[in-house]
Amino acid sequence: MSASERDDVRVQAAHGSPGKLKTALAAAAGTCVENYDFIAYGTASALYFGDVFFPESDPVVGTLLAFATLGVGFLMRPLGGTIGGYLGDRFGRKPVLVGALLVMGIATVLIGVLPTYQQVGLLAPVLLVLIRVVQGLAFGAEWGGAVMMAFEHAPWNQRGRFAAIPQAGNPLGIALANIAFLASAPLNNDWSWRLPFLVSAVLIVVGLIVRMKLSESPEFEKTRTEGRIESNPLLAVVREDWRNILRVIALRVVESCAYYLTATYLLSYVTDRQGGDRSVALIGIISASVLAVAMTLLSGILTDRVGRRPVYLAACGLAAAFGFPMYLLVNTDSPVLVVMVFLISIGLIHAALTGTQGPWFAELFRTNTRTSGASIGYQLAASIAGFAPFLAVLLAERFSWAGPAGFYVCVGIVGLIGVLATKETWGPAQRADVAALVASGESPSMSASTDRR
Repeated sequence: MSASERDDVRVQAAHGSPGKLKTALAAAAGTCVENYDFIAYGTASALYFGDVFFPESDPVVGTLLAFATLGVGFLMRPLGGTIGGYLGDRFGRKPVLVGALLVMGIATVLIGVLPTYQQVGLLAPVLLVLIRVVQGLAFGAEWGGAVMMAFEHAPWNQRGRFAAIPQAGNPLGIALANIAFLASAPLNNDWSWRLPFLVSAVLIVVGLIVRMKLSESPEFEKTRTEGRIESNPLLAVVREDWRNILRVIALRVVESCAYYLTATYLLSYVTDRQGGDRSVALIGIISASVLAVAMTLLSGILTDRVGRRPVYLAACGLAAAFGFPMYLLVNTDSPVLVVMVFLISIGLIHAALTGTQGPWFAELFRTNTRTSGASIGYQLAASIAGFAPFLAVLLAERFSWAGPAGFYVCVGIVGLIGVLATKETWGPAQRADVAALVASGESPSMSASTDRR
């Protein structure tokens, strides 16, 4: 490495890109919109779609069918992540961000104008499933590019902080989606579920305008200039880093399953216990999502100081311990305790996990296969989690509330295993290496690992 190149690396490590904050906020704007769109479907599945698209079934079967269509989108997310990761590693992060947001937006607005079962019969659920497939592809392609852009523009000793910013867009989008459903619920007709999907068009336009102004990732540009772009990043990462892909799956399963067991299944469970009143559960999710925005950012900052593993380990341990208390509190039917359950499960546990994932998953892979590797593992886990509400309904039919509670505990244990099997990527040694690089140039140990930083 020449002196000039070493200086460029040192400046990037110390200060990041000039537009690092703008890039992270733009990535967050997109993830907010994408999560609004994707979560809106989950909320509608829990509250409306069983009756609107499957009205001839009994209530349990209708709920199962609604959650099954929810799962279809999750099945498509690994394919979307594979496509988005491949394109991001081959041609750049920015084009994937813009394209994924546009496709997701169109699909979501189309849900808002779909005919119901009463209007067109079986064609209605068929169209619903097809649009859900498109949503899954777009959502799968989105995450990797958004987080990698923020991560790769950031100073190296603040990558947890900056990678957490697009992750904070997740609960913000969730909060906005549930606010939309809470606001439209009094309409008490088809507009109760149509309006939240149609309103997303405004968010999409804003997100596209912001993302079009972004500059490409400096690390991707450097990799392209040096001729180190992989001709087939998908094949390369599977061949060289398949173990890290499996680790990402284990780490991601706990977060994704725990979330959907709360925000989708528990939403339906609480609504049934409240005699059909959705307001308490929706207020709980909204409050927890607002808290999660702050906690996600704080978790990212904390990982820069103590490392990625300790934060994730604590959150997984809390998840494993909270499964049964969660339902004991909900079963009191106390609105305050119900809201508290959502605050703990989403506002604390889920936020700590998502705030850590961005930097940790990125650091497990090389720059030229980073988007592919992280996206494949992330979205494969999501495809498993998409059927968590469906499985929770079956478990509840057999074991009452203890079934979903035990399921929640099990995913926490899977996360603990994942943490123990995954190396620390930002421990004392790595922090010292970066400090040495910033202070005096390339240190001996950093020279061998710069590409993974």
